[in-house]
Amino acid sequence: MSVQEVPVWGPQSSVELYQQVQEFYARQMQLLDRGEVDAWARTFTEDGVFVTNAQSEPTVGRRAMAAGARKAVAYYTAQGVQRRHMLGTVSVTGREGALVSVRSYVLLIETPRGGQAVILCSATCEDVLEVGPDGLSVCRRDVSRDDLV
Repeated sequence: MSVQEVPVWGPQSSVELYQQVQEFYARQMQLLDRGEVDAWARTFTEDGVFVTNAQSEPTVGRRAMAAGARKAVAYYTAQGVQRRHMLGTVSVTGREGALVSVRSYVLLIETPRGGQAVILCSATCEDVLEVGPDGLSVCRRDVSRDDLV
């Protein structure tokens, strides 16, 4: 899916849409960091795609995303590590119909129980979001870790 890089206008003002995008990301990242993987997976479309340069193959569909997140959460919980995804510098770069393109930066922070927080990595996140009756959903997410470029 491709969204034209155009100013965001239309049914919502750019300010309203930007606020909706910011609130969506805050909720989405907090769900993942709390280990609520099924609720987090539902923030993607049923056939959503997650691509990262940290993995050789994309993850496709909510079930696969939930399974991968569940495995990661179990691992980090067993290790006594709390992860936080800090998503910022959000830029709504375009809109075409119900699809919105968004670019942001992400810091992944890990804090071991009783230890010092460490920035594990920084990345660029490029999303195509779908505006639906229940709010926003991720159709496609491309994450490019800076240390793997």
